[in-house]
Amino acid sequence: MNVKLWAGRFEQETAKEAEIFTASIPFDKRLYREDIAGSIAHAKMLARQGIIAQEEAEAIIRELEAIRQEIERGEFEWRLEHEDVHMNIEAALIERLGQVGAKLHTGRSRNDQIALDMRLYVKRTTGEVVSAIVELQRALLALAEAHPDAVMPGYTHLQRAQPVLFAHHML
Repeated sequence: MNVKLWAGRFEQETAKEAEIFTASIPFDKRLYREDIAGSIAHAKMLARQGIIAQEEAEAIIRELEAIRQEIERGEFEWRLEHEDVHMNIEAALIERLGQVGAKLHTGRSRNDQIALDMRLYVKRTTGEVVSAIVELQRALLALAEAHPDAVMPGYTHLQRAQPVLFAHHML
């Protein structure tokens, strides 16, 4: 019997080549930080609302942190049959905690997870891009300050036009 979430009506197993070609793991495993952060927040909310016991939330959070550390050390086994980052982490959690781990999925869909993960990922990586731009600005300023009187040709329509200062061009 096929246990894939999306393959319920198919009679045959998906070809291994098709699974490899369509796998999202190589791309979306970079969302593990955000997925785990969202799951920790969700576990806390479930406990606060009395949906799961506080002890269950603490066990879930503890195992999510352990999974995060395993991923960061390169020890986590990403499994193609779990399709994506969410299912890999959830399967590992259930493997470790049984039904307690399965309770984490209560009250949210995979689409909820994807939307949250992408928003958190964009927020984090936007900060990284802004930092890189600031570093570039500093490097260009340092280059301009190092060569304040250097002259270079200015261009218009891909042709040399008038002389300009290299420092001005860098700014």
